[in-house]
Amino acid sequence: MPSLKAIRKRISSVRNTQKITRAMKLVSAAKLRRAQNAMMELRPYAAKHRELLGTLARMALEQGEADVHPLMTPRETVKAVAILALSSDRGMCGGFNASAFKKALEVVRERRAAGQQVVVITAGKRISLSLRKAGVDVAVDYGDIISCAQQGKVREITQGLVDRFLSGEVDEVVIVSNRFKSALNQVPTVFALLPVPADAGAGADAGSRAAPFYEPGRDALLAYVVPRFVEVQVRQSILESIAGEHAARMNAMSSATDNANGMFQSLTLEMNRARQAAITKELMEIIGGAEAMK
Repeated sequence: MPSLKAIRKRISSVRNTQKITRAMKLVSAAKLRRAQNAMMELRPYAAKHRELLGTLARMALEQGEADVHPLMTPRETVKAVAILALSSDRGMCGGFNASAFKKALEVVRERRAAGQQVVVITAGKRISLSLRKAGVDVAVDYGDIISCAQQGKVREITQGLVDRFLSGEVDEVVIVSNRFKSALNQVPTVFALLPVPADAGAGADAGSRAAPFYEPGRDALLAYVVPRFVEVQVRQSILESIAGEHAARMNAMSSATDNANGMFQSLTLEMNRARQAAITKELMEIIGGAEAMK
């Protein structure tokens, strides 16, 4: 049995750890609320973009136009694909980063097995490090996921992906990230970004049969809406990944705090037993000495 001093030292260590995990849980909960608010504020904007894009694409298809926009035109054969992989910048968030890494590595191997060239682009320190350790070349690393949520950085990332697609360097662009379902559930998902499907906004205005009038014109609007739609999708993926990170860390720190409390109770019981054993031993020694002096 460990000594009383060693047990008390462990109890003190567990208490200090519990204070840290409880504080990290509270911080993550506060950050989660802000991240969720940012994510929710984007949804009406994204919905309107989707509605407008759906209307324009439907009108073009009804008029028999196959090539609605270059970013909406699928390639006959997919020879190269760009993968935008998202993760967090720090650890201590459970299996959040591991799930994103496994999904990204799975997609890379599947695409390579299909004979496609893969261009990996990352945002978030953890997935970049993990992919490089797994032997995957990272073409572009945008660094911290938090800084990538800024408007200028989102446009830089989006423009880079769009340029690769329009130049023919890649024939398809996908995003691999953890989609935020709830505070308890973040699902690693593969999301097709480019080409934008012609039915991206399907159902948004299904009830409207009147032909709308657009100024300055449908083609001019498509030239503006489609790139912005892609940008919104990238931004939404980044915001969902950030919210998922805070939710995962909050849950992980909650579990760690509960485990520390269990360890504290177990160590306290062990300390009491050790102290009682020490007292009993001392009493036996005193009684034995008294008996020997008779």
